[in-house]
Amino acid sequence: MRVILDSNALLISIPKKSKYRPIFDALRKGAFILSVSNDILSEYEEILAIKNSVIFATNIMELLNVLPNVEYQQIYYKWYLIQQDKDDNKFVDCAVAANADFIVTNDRHFKILKNIDFPTVKVTRIEEFLEMVERGEYLIEVK
Repeated sequence: MRVILDSNALLISIPKKSKYRPIFDALRKGAFILSVSNDILSEYEEILAIKNSVIFATNIMELLNVLPNVEYQQIYYKWYLIQQDKDDNKFVDCAVAANADFIVTNDRHFKILKNIDFPTVKVTRIEEFLEMVERGEYLIEVK
């Protein structure tokens, strides 16, 4: 399974006491592929530093850099599908370029994607993705 985690999905999955922690643990175990772009990585780092600390952000970014199931995706075309919050388009563009199964987000701005026929971009809520992770619905065998 190839997914795009929006910044909030990543952020809430990191704390050890978070109910969403199984998502981060599955990522660390290589249970799914996380596709990222330069813009996504920059936002991750910025949000993690603001919400936690620069050292924390640096540690998470170094982890993402060495995980073999984190794939960098070059963005060659910008689709501009989300008009309400244009900053969210970085996740859409990465999903299209990576041929991702879906974007994991609770952001309401992504709802517009249901009404767009091309390119097809599927979105799933964080809770739904957590359920998939907990059921072991992966396309990558955990080692």
